[in-house]
Amino acid sequence: MPTLFITLRPALLALLMLAVVPTAMAQWKWRDAAGKVQYSDLPPPQGTLEKDILQRPPNARPAVVVRPVGAGATPAEAAPAASAPRAPTRAEAEQEARKKAADADSAKRQKEEDRKQAEMRAENCRRATAQLKLLEDGVRLTRRNDAGENIPLDDRMRAEEVRSARSVIAAECK
Repeated sequence: MPTLFITLRPALLALLMLAVVPTAMAQWKWRDAAGKVQYSDLPPPQGTLEKDILQRPPNARPAVVVRPVGAGATPAEAAPAASAPRAPTRAEAEQEARKKAADADSAKRQKEEDRKQAEMRAENCRRATAQLKLLEDGVRLTRRNDAGENIPLDDRMRAEEVRSARSVIAAECK
């Protein structure tokens, strides 16, 4: 029996080596960008298309490859992505929200400014109307000069004041 073991020893050794060799063999097989088939015990480089991976280890899952649309993609792959609406990124969404808030704030400020202007016009109209009524009623009026003295209004001054009041009424009382 020992002679049989000695004669079978090289065959057993070869059989044992064949059992170990599949684990050392390449487990990944893919087609590179030039179209050549590559073999490796490491996964293909990032960016390799799923259709170009020809073989993978039994326990390996398909890798999720993230790449920009159109970068290295075939026209057939890029066309659906180009026609589909792109979801905004978080930064774009935040920028859009800030823009909407700024627009709303600007509109609010403009509305407040318009309201104040309308109030001022209404007050100017009320004062000019009261002044015109007072001037037309013939009430004796005076004005202070630069020296601080009271001077009674003559007919010419009264006519100027009436004209001024009517122009304010025409501009502010709409």
